[in-house]
This record gives sequence, C-alpha cells and structure tokens, in this order.
Amino acid sequence: MTRECGLLLPRVCAALADPRQPGSDDTCLEKLLDWFGDLSEAEPTLKLVQDNPCLTELITSVLALPEPSPSILSFTLRLAGILAASENCFQHLQQEKLLVRLFGEDGPLNSALWEDASVRSGWVEGVRSMMRHQPALHFLCSGGGIDVIFTLQGDPSLFVASAASRLLVHMLAFSLESEMTKPLSVKDCDWPVCAQMIIKRIEDSLQSSSVSRIKQSLKLLTNLFGSCHAPWTEVLWLGVAKQVESFLMEESVQAQPMLADLLLNMARSPVFCDTEGSFWALVTSALEHLTPVQAGPLAVGILRLHKCPQDVRIQALTVLLQPMDCILRAASQPLEYAGLLDESVTDPATVESLLSSKSSCASLLCQTLGHLEELLSLIHLPVDLPCTSLLRSLMTILQFCNGLLIPASPLGSKISQILIGCFRLQRSALDVLAVLSERKGCETPVESLFDILLTYLESPNTSPTVLKKSFQATSKWLVCLPEMSCFYSQWQTKKILQDIFVVLQKRLCSPSWEVRDSSLEFLTMLIKGLRDQDEFRQTLLSSEVPRLTEDLLEDPESYVRASAVTAAGHLTFITCFAPQSPVIENQYNKENTVAKLQEILSTDPEGFPRRAVISIFTKWLRQGYTGLLQDTEQFVSRVIQIAESDLDWEVRLGGLELVEVFCVQTLCRLGRPKCPYAPFSSAFTSSVRQNESLQIFCRAKLFGFLFCSLCDCDRPVGQRACDILLALRSSFYPSNTLKDFQETGDSSAGHGIAWLQRTLRQGSLAQSFPTGSGNEVDFQDPESMLLALGTIDLEELHDDLNKSSDHVEKSPQSLLQDILATVGTVEENEADCY
Repeated sequence: MTRECGLLLPRVCAALADPRQPGSDDTCLEKLLDWFGDLSEAEPTLKLVQDNPCLTELITSVLALPEPSPSILSFTLRLAGILAASENCFQHLQQEKLLVRLFGEDGPLNSALWEDASVRSGWVEGVRSMMRHQPALHFLCSGGGIDVIFTLQGDPSLFVASAASRLLVHMLAFSLESEMTKPLSVKDCDWPVCAQMIIKRIEDSLQSSSVSRIKQSLKLLTNLFGSCHAPWTEVLWLGVAKQVESFLMEESVQAQPMLADLLLNMARSPVFCDTEGSFWALVTSALEHLTPVQAGPLAVGILRLHKCPQDVRIQALTVLLQPMDCILRAASQPLEYAGLLDESVTDPATVESLLSSKSSCASLLCQTLGHLEELLSLIHLPVDLPCTSLLRSLMTILQFCNGLLIPASPLGSKISQILIGCFRLQRSALDVLAVLSERKGCETPVESLFDILLTYLESPNTSPTVLKKSFQATSKWLVCLPEMSCFYSQWQTKKILQDIFVVLQKRLCSPSWEVRDSSLEFLTMLIKGLRDQDEFRQTLLSSEVPRLTEDLLEDPESYVRASAVTAAGHLTFITCFAPQSPVIENQYNKENTVAKLQEILSTDPEGFPRRAVISIFTKWLRQGYTGLLQDTEQFVSRVIQIAESDLDWEVRLGGLELVEVFCVQTLCRLGRPKCPYAPFSSAFTSSVRQNESLQIFCRAKLFGFLFCSLCDCDRPVGQRACDILLALRSSFYPSNTLKDFQETGDSSAGHGIAWLQRTLRQGSLAQSFPTGSGNEVDFQDPESMLLALGTIDLEELHDDLNKSSDHVEKSPQSLLQDILATVGTVEENEADCY
C-alpha cells in the first residue's frame, strides 16, 4: 500500500461507518473489495490489518450500529472474509470476537437485516473467501453454518441460492482434500467430520418428502460432479445412486429435468465415463423414461462425448431423431419412404401425442432442430447422422409450415394445421438445412429442395427474418451443387440459377428495407461462392441484378446502401476483374464503379456505407486488382486523403488497414520478404530500393496520415498507426542499425523532427499541425521521414497508447478519493468519472 493510500484509508473507513453520510456507490465498494483482495495477495494480511487498525475499527463500528445500511453491512461481511482468508489474520479476528459476531448466530443471521438479499449474499461471499484453511472450516461447521448454507440453497434470490450451492461444493471438496488421510469407503466413519455433515444433509434431503429439498440436493450434486473429478466422487455417488435412480419413476417429485443435467455432468467426468455397468445403465434408463423434451439435452450431450459406450450413443441418437422420424412417417404415403429409425427407444405414441398438441409441437421440433444444428456444426462428429433422411424430414417440416404438403395420415393433417405459418420453426429448419449442406453424402433430388426454397423466396407471406434464413440456406446449397454426385445436369443448374435471379430481381425492389438488405447480402454470398462458375456469371450478367444493385447505392436506408456497396464491390470481380469478362454495358465499367464508391466515401452522411467502401477498397488492394483500375499509388493517396478527415473512427481505421496492405505489397514488390522476421534480401537493403519505397510512400502521403493518426482521439486508430510505423521502421532500420543510429544520433535532425517528437508526447498533433512555421515537418520528404522513423521513440508511444484511457482514475488512490468525495468529506469535488 502506498503512503498516500495509507493516509486516505482511515478517513474512508470512518466515512463508510458513519450512518450520517450518504451511502457510497456500490461500484466503488466493489472496486474497494477488489483492491483489498489484491493487497491480501501481495503482502501478509495480518501485517496489513496491524498496520491499518482502521480496518478492524470499521468492522467494529458497523457491528455497533443499531441499523447499518444493508450495502455497508454486506461490504463489511465480504471484507472480513477477505481478511480472514489468511489463517494468521483469521486467528487475530477471532481473538477480537469479530468473526462470530459477523458469521455466527449473534450476527446478521437473526436480525431484520437478514431479509435483505444483499446481506445474505455478503454473508455467503464472505464465508467463501475465508474458506481456505482448516480453522475457518471448523469454525463454520461448529457454529451451525452448514445449516444456514443448506437453507440458503432455497433462497428467493437466485444469485444467493446459486452462490450457496457453489459454496457447499467448495467446502465438501476442501474438507476431503485437506483432511483425507486414506482412501474412502461408503461408511461414514471414513469421511472427515465436515464432509460427513454435508453428505448426511444431502442424503436426508434426497429421502425427504419435500420436493424443494430434493431439487436443491440434486442441483448440488450436479454442481459437484461438474466441478469435482476426484476419485471420492464415485464413493459419494454409490451412497446416493439408488435414491436418485428412484426419481426416474416418481412423477410426483418432478425431478426428471434435473436428472438429465446431473447425469450429463457425471458422463463428462473421467471418474464415470470410463466405468462399465451401473452408471451407463442408469443413463440408458433415463433416456428411456424421460420425456422427449427432457431427454433431448441429455441425448445431444452424450452424442458430443468422445468416451461413451456405443450402445448408449446409438440410443441417444435414436431419442434425438425420434421427432424427425415421426414427421417423416406422418407425411409419407405408406411405404413411400423409410423413416429415420428402425426402432424407437421410447413409446412412439408419446412423441406423436406431443406433435399432435398445439402447445408442444413447435417447441419440441425447435428443440430437436437446435440440437441437430449443434451436432452438425461440430468439426468431428462422434456419430454418423442419416443425412439424406434428415434432409427429407427438414423439407417436410418446411412444406408443413407453408401449406405445400397434403399429408396422407390423420397425424400428418393435425401437424400440418398446427405448423402452418410457424415462423419460429421455419427459422430453425432453415438453419439446420444450411448447416446440412456442408455434410458429404447428402443425396437428394435437388430440384425438389430448390422448389421448396424458391417458394419461400417468392412468397409474400415469408417474414423478413425467414427470408434472410432462406437466402442463407439457398446460397449454401447453390455453392455445393457442383460437388453433388446426384446432380450432373448443366441445364438444371442454369434453370435453377435463372429462377433464383428472377426472384432476386423482385426482392431487390421490395418496399421493405430489410428485404432489400437481405437480398444484397444474398447476392454477395453467391458471388463469393460461385464467381468462378461460367453458368453463374452468364446468368448474373444477363439479368437486371447488376443495374438494380447500382441503383441501390442511392437507397434512402443507410444499411441498404452499405450492403449495396459490398455487393457492387464484389460484382467488380466479375464485371471488371475477371480474366475474360463478357461484354457488358458501359455503365458497369471500372472507372464508373470507382468514381461512385469514392463519391459515397466522400459524401454519404451515414457511417455504414463509408465503412463498406473502405472495406471494399482494401479487399481490392489485397487481391491485387487496383492496378487494373488505375495507378495504385494515386488510388491509395486519394482514398486516404478522404479517410483521414472522416468523422467516423472506423473509416479512419479502415484507411489505416488500406495503408498497411499497400505498404506490405510495395515492400514485397521491391524485394523485402513477406515474413517480417525473415532476413532482408540484398536487393532491398540497397539504398536505391529503400529510397524508391520511401518516395512511393511520401508521394502517396502516407506518413502525414500515419503520424496524424497517432494522436487520434480514438485509441484504436492511434494503436494501428503506431503498429504500422513500427513495422515500417523495422523495414528500413534492422535492429542493429537502429541501435547504432539512436546511439550516435544525427545533428541534422532539425527543429521539425524535434518538434514532432515533443508534439507526439503531448498527444496533440492533430490539433497543432504545423503550417508555415519554422517547425514545419515535411511529411513528403523521404529523408525527413527516414530520420523521423529512426528518431522518434515509437515504443514509448506504443506503450502509452496501450494504456487504458482511465489508467490514472483506476488507481487505488483515485478510488479512495472518489469514495471520500461521494460521502461529502472532501471539500472540492474530486470524483472521477467511471
């Protein structure tokens, strides 16, 4: 602790304990506790308390108040817990009789203040902090603290209840790890005293008739097996397994949903996942007896495991796919399609009943689809999914939802009536459909799939969100078409593309800005994935889509203009940059495209379109296409002159990214290796090559932009500029030559560079740019810029820029001053803004 903080702390403690003062801000109190926690880690806590008696005086004063503020009492409880985490300090506070008055029966436990959730929370957090040594554990167990914590598991405050459950887990694990001297058995006498007390209460709760107590203990066991993977957890489980298993059959207890979480945590534990027999038999029983809604999370969790018996994995997959199997069978003519499953784990009538109910049909299918999307998104799927049948069931759901399917069974008719127009299910099905496109071996009649997707794209009843999902799924399946063995007809490909572009033309003219925006995003996705396909390029350029995209550059909605910029930028890869671009109308030529985008960058009143332009320009430059447009050097210079005066910091940051790409390409072209750590080639280290690159950068006016950005009011801009300058310096000054240069100095540095160094340290270059004075810096002079790179301490600037903007205000001294100012004990208001 610094001397300044040591002088302020007594006044802060006195102010906090003074009931006449207004309560301090909770955020300040949290920061104060964090500071005390750091102090207790950095130095002996007993010494901290002895050197600062105001801390114990604060605790004593708060306990002496007849009605202390709940927030101050909670703070005091947590502070005492932090201090008591040290065994020596714990003994000291015990001798002062402070801990028993805070955490014992004579403390807040039996006062009216206990009704406040913040006090109960402070009590739990204080106990958790001190629970680092045996004396604290025995103090709590002997003083009735275990009963209090078990009671708090049912606290109306979910925060308090959750903290109490985690505290019991910690105490049980700490008791066993610190007191255990030999391997455990199921007998009570082998367990440490505190562990025995906790386990006895768990067993009593599980055997009680109180549903709430049973659920609390199941939650406690779930937390325990999720965080503790020691061998003793198996011994603990053997003592409660039969009672837990009985809850699968007892519907009156209503504990089945919690059993799924419990078993899943146990299955993830190395203690249980390698065992054979009883545990996995219980998992199998749970998959069989839990309802489909309850068993779904357990099934998908098991399918994600890499260590699991194969028969259990197959059963979990069967449970997960049962609703999709039911959908497929309900919609098909007899024997038209086989279902997804050969046999069911649970009674099929249960699933059929849920799908026949309006209250449960959509929710069950959405849950199932969410689980399937989670599995399909895994890179390595531990189980093989029947992708073709799954695709058919997804197509069936989408047809049910828009009324395209006439079911052949009474169940199918009922499901169709329930699902028609269900946007939530449409979104879920389209999400899974999109992910399924990435799976190999998914054979299906592609025309049927695209017929369904086109219906969604065309329908005026399709909501904007569903339309966006439809676009995403369509684009992914279109990209996969060339790779699908079931689809080999070039004519079919062209027909599908023509139908899609007809729909896209209509959607680009929609009165809804969300639809126009989604349509442009769809176009961009198609170009990214299909621009090398001849059929796609021909179909696109023969449609009205390029013209409509250009028109939308002037859309009244800024989001649409931004998406139009992105789409137009990608269109140039086909209309301008393709090796054999078809002959197209003059309005799509290169110069017009660049001029329009530069005009948007200069004049658009909203930031989104301008950000999109700078992003497209950078993409062009990175892929080497700007040379086909015009002189790259002039192009970059013109763009950064516009970007550096933009009020949007993201545009300025984008301008710096453009500069970085240009610098790397220029240096590589002139002989510098692409890897910044590779040795320099002799071609580049020659002064001729260095001068050439410097002249290019100066002509493009890069250095003025970079140095000015160092003092940008938005730190990310300054940080990026500094990174680029450091990279440039390493290109022109290898580490050995830079050291020699800095040691010898250069008397010809001049007033300009010296002024630049001073100004950068003050952070005011942008406001004090020299014009016409003797200090003027010529940012277009290669010699001056080479000198500036070698002279200016860029590392110091880099460190300053990486400091948080409130690093001074976050200091402990400033925090203490804030608290004093808040409670009115400082004459001048010195409060910092957080």
